Amino acid sequence: MIFAEASAPRVFGAPPGVDFPRALVAGLRQRFEGQPPEAIARAELIVNTTRMKRRIEALFAQGAPGFLPRIRLLDQAGDPHLAARLAPPIPPLRRRLELTALVSRLLDAEPDLAPRAALFDLADSLAALMEEMQIEGVSPEAVAGLDVSDQSGHWARALRFVEIVQHFFAAETDPDAAAFQARLANAQLARWEESPPAHPVILAGSTGSRGTTLRLMEGVARLPQGALILPGFDTDLPRHVWDELIGGVSRDDRTLPGEDHPQFRFARILQKLGLMADDVALWTQDAPPAPGRNRLVSLALRPAPVTDQWLTEGPGLGDLIEATDTLTLVEATTRREEALAIALRLREAAETGQEAALVTPDRLLGRQVTAALDRWGILPDDSAGIPGQLTPPGRLLRHVAALAEAPLSAEALITVLKHPLTHAGDRTRGHGLLRERLELYLRGERVHRDLVAEPLPYPEPRHIRAFAEVFEAGEWGEWLIGCFCRPPVHGTRPLADWVADHIARTEAIVAGTAGEPSELWAKQAGIAIRAAVDDLAAEAGHGADLSARDYSDLFGAILRRVEVRDRDAPHPHIRILGTLEARVMGADLMILAGLNDGTWPEIPAADPWLNRRMRADAGLLLPERRVGLSAHDFQQAIGARDVWLTRAEKSDDAETVPSRWLNRITNLMSGLASRNGPEALAAMKARGRHWLGLARALEAPPEIPPEPRPSPVPPVEARPTALRVTRIKTLIRDPYAIYAAHVLKLNPLPPLQRAPDALLRGTTLHDVLHRFIESVLEDEGALTEAQMMAEVRARLAEVPFPLIRQLWQARMARVVPGFVEDERQRLARARPSPQSLEIRGKAEIPNLGFTLTGTADRIDIDERGGAWIYDYKTGNPPSSKQERYFDKQLYLEAGIAGRGGFGDLAPRHIAGLAYIGLGSKPGEVPLDIEELPPETVWAEFEALIAGMLDEDHGFTARRAMQEDNAVSDYDHLSRLGEWELTDAPRKERME
Repeated sequence: MIFAEASAPRVFGAPPGVDFPRALVAGLRQRFEGQPPEAIARAELIVNTTRMKRRIEALFAQGAPGFLPRIRLLDQAGDPHLAARLAPPIPPLRRRLELTALVSRLLDAEPDLAPRAALFDLADSLAALMEEMQIEGVSPEAVAGLDVSDQSGHWARALRFVEIVQHFFAAETDPDAAAFQARLANAQLARWEESPPAHPVILAGSTGSRGTTLRLMEGVARLPQGALILPGFDTDLPRHVWDELIGGVSRDDRTLPGEDHPQFRFARILQKLGLMADDVALWTQDAPPAPGRNRLVSLALRPAPVTDQWLTEGPGLGDLIEATDTLTLVEATTRREEALAIALRLREAAETGQEAALVTPDRLLGRQVTAALDRWGILPDDSAGIPGQLTPPGRLLRHVAALAEAPLSAEALITVLKHPLTHAGDRTRGHGLLRERLELYLRGERVHRDLVAEPLPYPEPRHIRAFAEVFEAGEWGEWLIGCFCRPPVHGTRPLADWVADHIARTEAIVAGTAGEPSELWAKQAGIAIRAAVDDLAAEAGHGADLSARDYSDLFGAILRRVEVRDRDAPHPHIRILGTLEARVMGADLMILAGLNDGTWPEIPAADPWLNRRMRADAGLLLPERRVGLSAHDFQQAIGARDVWLTRAEKSDDAETVPSRWLNRITNLMSGLASRNGPEALAAMKARGRHWLGLARALEAPPEIPPEPRPSPVPPVEARPTALRVTRIKTLIRDPYAIYAAHVLKLNPLPPLQRAPDALLRGTTLHDVLHRFIESVLEDEGALTEAQMMAEVRARLAEVPFPLIRQLWQARMARVVPGFVEDERQRLARARPSPQSLEIRGKAEIPNLGFTLTGTADRIDIDERGGAWIYDYKTGNPPSSKQERYFDKQLYLEAGIAGRGGFGDLAPRHIAGLAYIGLGSKPGEVPLDIEELPPETVWAEFEALIAGMLDEDHGFTARRAMQEDNAVSDYDHLSRLGEWELTDAPRKERME
C-alpha cells in the first residue's frame, strides 16, 4: 500500500509549469521508498500517450536500478486477459473503407445529398462522428431521434448518412478502436466494482475530456489504492471560481459559461467524485518554476465576466516585473519573421545546451522554423514528422496515381520523370540526359535534325519511339512507353485492382530499364509508406469500386495520415511539439507560437452532420470544450521557467487577431499600474523586439543601387543582319528584346504544356483558311459556309482541348458567313494561286548588309498584274496609326514583293493591302496606300535599320510599348522595377 485508507476518492495535482512526467516518477519513488523492490512492479500506471509512457520509462532508467510499474495506455487500460475475451478491434483503415463504400452507394442512389467529390471527406468525417458517439456513449437512436422540425432540410439529409452506419454500433459487430476502448473500459470498471484490486492503480496525465476517459478516471479514483494525478492543476483558483465553472446557469445552446476555461474538465471530475478543489493534494512538493506568473495567468483566464475580479484581485498579484522577468512577447509583422526570430532563439539554446521546445498547433509554422534552422545545420526533433504525401516516395506515388485519370500529358510525364526516384534502380544508362532532351523535344525545341520541332502537349508512343531511335535509346524508350503510355481508365474498378496496378506501375518506374524498385521503399519514408500501402492492400476487399479520380483521392487521403520522422538524428535539446505533446516534455525554454485566434485556439472544424443545438441535445462535444482543452495546454505550457509568446500581425493574406488568452494577459497587465503591469508588459515586448531586430538584420538585403534603364550598345558586328517582318514592331517598341534575342541569343523556353492561347488559336485558324482557300482554288463550288465549317471542324479536331474546340468553333461560326461573302468579292477582284498562300520571301538592303524575311499569308494577283496582299488576324487588326508607326507588317511585305522577293511571284505593282479580321470585329480592314505609299514606308524602314546598325545606337528597354502593363520576355533581364519608363536610358558599350 502506498496510500492511506480514505473514505473519499484520491485526487492529486501538479501545478502548471511543473515537469509532469518527472514529478510523477519522483512521487512514485518517494511513495515506494522503504518497500521491497518488487512492490513498484505490482503498481499499475495508466497514461494517456505513448510519448508519455516513453518519457516515464526514460526517467526511471536515469535513476537507480529497479523495477518499472506496469504502464498502460488509456486506450488499453483494461487487463490484457480481459481484453483477450473481447472481440479485437478491426484496423482503422478497414472501417474507413467500409464507410467509403456505404457513402458511395448512398450518393449513387441519392446524388442530390452531396457532390461525389466530397466522398472521402464525408467518410472521414462520418468515422470521426462514430468515434465520438462511441466514446461519449451516444447511441445512433439518440441521434436519429433528434427533433429537427425547426431545422433546415440539411439536417434531415445529414441524418440519412447517420442511418447507414447504425449497424456498426450493434454488440455483435466487430468494434473499431473507439468502440473497443469503450467496451474494454466498461468491462474493466465492472471487474473493479466486483473485485477491487489491492495494488495501486494510478491514472496520470489526463484531463478527462472524453467520455470513456472520464468514466475510467471516476472508477480509478474510487479504488482502494486508486488515485488520479491531474496535470496543470490551478492551485491559485479561488473556491468561488471552481463553483462557477460547473454551477452556472446553462445557455440556450446547452453550454455552460465555464466550458472554455482550462480547469473546467477538472471541475467536472471533482463534481462527479463529490470533491472540492481543496481536496486535491499536491503529488509532490516541487514548486512551479514561475509561481507569480501562474497567479497572473490564472486571474487573466477567469471565466467571463472577469473585469470585477481583475479590479478586486489584481492588486494582490505582487510585482509583475518580477513575475514576468523570464516572459518574452514577440509580435512579428509576418509569419516568416516570426519563424526566423524563433529559429534564432532556438539556435542560441542549441549553442548553450538549453532544453528548448517550440509548441504550436500550426504545422506550417513549425516547418518554416525547421527550414530556418537548417541554415545552421540544426535539425529539431519534430513530434509530428513529415506528412507522408510530402515525402519523396509519397509524391511519386501520388503523381503515378493521377496518371490513370486522363490521357498522358507532357507536363505529367516530365513531372514524374524528374522525380529523383524515377529510374533510380538503374543510374548508369543516361536517364538524366535523355530526360532533359525529351523535355526540350516535347516543348517543341529542335534537339536533332531528324526530329520535327513542334510542341507535343500529349505525347504518343510514336513520338517517343521517334525520339528514342535518333538517340539510340530504344530500350529506354520502350520502358517509357510501357510505364507511361497507357490509356486513361474509364468507369470503376475494385480497389484491390487499383492498388495492385498502382504499386506495380510505380515500382516499374523506379526500377528503370534494368534495375530494382527497392529505392522506392528505402529509408524511413519508404518504410513508413510501404506499411501504409500494405495495410491498404490487405483491407482493399472492404472498399468500394472506384473511378480513377476517386482512387487517386483515396490514396492521397491515406498518405496524409502517414507521419514520417526524419531518419537523421535530431538535435537532443531542440524539439517541436504539438500542444498535447507539450504536457509530456519538460523544457527550460518553451516557445508558444502562433498565438492568433483561429490558430491557437484553432477554429473548430465545420461539422457536416450536426449543429450546436443537436450536438448538445445528443450529448456530444461542443466547440467550447475543445477550446477549453486548448486553453489548458496553454496554461500548462506558459508556466515553464523561460517562456516566449509569439504571434504574427499578418498572415499570408489578412490581418490577424491576437489569441484571446494573450489578449486577456496583456489587458490585465495594462490595467495594473500599481503592480508595474504596463512596465512589465513593455519589458516583455522590448525583449521580443530585440530578437525581431536580429531577425530583420539577418534577412536585410545588402544595399545595392538600382540599375538604370538599360540601353546596351553592342559591337556592330554582333548586331542582327536579318530580321523577320513581324520582329520590326519589336525593334521599334522594345529594342532591348531584339538585343537579348539576337545578340545575347537568349530565347524564352516554350511551355511544356502548351496552353490554348492566342498563338495556338492563330496558328489553327491560319491552317483552316489555308486549307479552305486551297479547296476553293481547286473547285469554286466549295466556296460555301458549309464547306468552310467542315474545314473548321476538321482542323479543330486536332486541338487537344475539348472545351476550347467548342469555343473556337462557336466563334468561327459567327465569322464564316461574312468571310465567305467577302471572299467572293476578293476572288472577283484578284485571284491567288496555291503557291501564293503562306509564301515566304526576303529582300536585302545591300548597302547595309541586312536582309528582311517574312511570310505573307496570301498574295492575290489581279488582271493588271497588281498584288493584293492580305494578312489574317485572329485578334483585332492594328489601327492605321499603329500600322504606320509601329507594325508596318503589310507595308514591309509590299516592299519585299516590289523587289521580287517572293520568288516567281513578280507583281507589276502593289494594288492593295488589307487585314482580314477573324476576331471580335471580323471583316476586311484595308490600308490607304495612296495616302501612304509602300515605298515611303520602305525608305523609313531602311533609315530604321541604318540607325540600328549605327555604331552609337543603343537598344533601349521598353522604348515605346503599346501599354505600360504590357509584358516582355526580357523584363526580368532588364531589371524592370528598379527603373521606370520615365527614366532616361543609359547607354553602355558592350565589348
